[in-house]
Amino acid sequence: MKIKFSKMNGLGNDFIMIDDMSHNIELDEKQVKWLCDRHFGIGADGVILVRPSKRFECSAYMHYINSDGTLAQMCGNGVRCFTKFLVDNNIVDANSCELIADTMAGPKPISFKRSPNGKMEMATVQMGQPILDPKAIPVDASTDSISTTGEPFIGYMNLASPWGDFSFACVSMGNPHAICFIDDWTALPDDAFVDPTNKSLSNFDVDKIGKYFESHAVFPEKSNIEFAEISSDVINMRVYERGCAETLACGTGACAVNVAAVLTKNAPRENDIRLLGGVLHINWQNDGIVAMTGPAEESYVGEVDLEIYGK
Repeated sequence: MKIKFSKMNGLGNDFIMIDDMSHNIELDEKQVKWLCDRHFGIGADGVILVRPSKRFECSAYMHYINSDGTLAQMCGNGVRCFTKFLVDNNIVDANSCELIADTMAGPKPISFKRSPNGKMEMATVQMGQPILDPKAIPVDASTDSISTTGEPFIGYMNLASPWGDFSFACVSMGNPHAICFIDDWTALPDDAFVDPTNKSLSNFDVDKIGKYFESHAVFPEKSNIEFAEISSDVINMRVYERGCAETLACGTGACAVNVAAVLTKNAPRENDIRLLGGVLHINWQNDGIVAMTGPAEESYVGEVDLEIYGK
């Protein structure tokens, strides 16, 4: 079976986009893993099937599958690429400059800007309200803090590891996130870094340490793991994505980091979040909704024969 696809990315977080508006494409785990393999397949952090929505108010449904073949409830960078796919392929009326995307985490209102050639280049996604209830995140831990609006949350969950104890705040943006703010990198052991002579976020071994915490027993559905540091004008972060390993960017992760920084009184409600792939602008609005603004780009289009996968 030959399938046409578009390769897109949001700040380097890349996806294989497939038009499934006829809703007749079903990919098994092996096929997804092969498609996302960067040596034998196309290479991506995940596959997004663009399907019709059952919700009348939504333009289409984003069916997102991680590179390991597992379904994901939501993907911030993915939903911007999803929007670009709909706009650039004339699946929606681009003149309105807005639409509602259907996701496993519910409808997401989106406004977008187009370049002079009519292609989408920037989108703002209303990502919804953060979820702080441990059972809903989910995380098997008790709340330890109270927000300024009186809502209990997990802000300082201590977890032991071979590299020492780490403190996490827990937030769901439709998918679970555990965020660790680190003030003193020099206090961490040498084997927590790729290059121990330069103890910093850039040299922190996210793939090794993130993988350890991703499947920690406290997270019944695993978790995305973020490590961040706060400077005067930006929050720097890196992310180990559940089901993917480290990625260049994570939209829901940037939202979760912003929320956690506000809850722990480390930052205001609106911030630039710098990821390896670039900057996302996150605003935890006064209405409780988290808005994410960032770009989406198309790398190329092609066709793949699924019958040859794995050979």
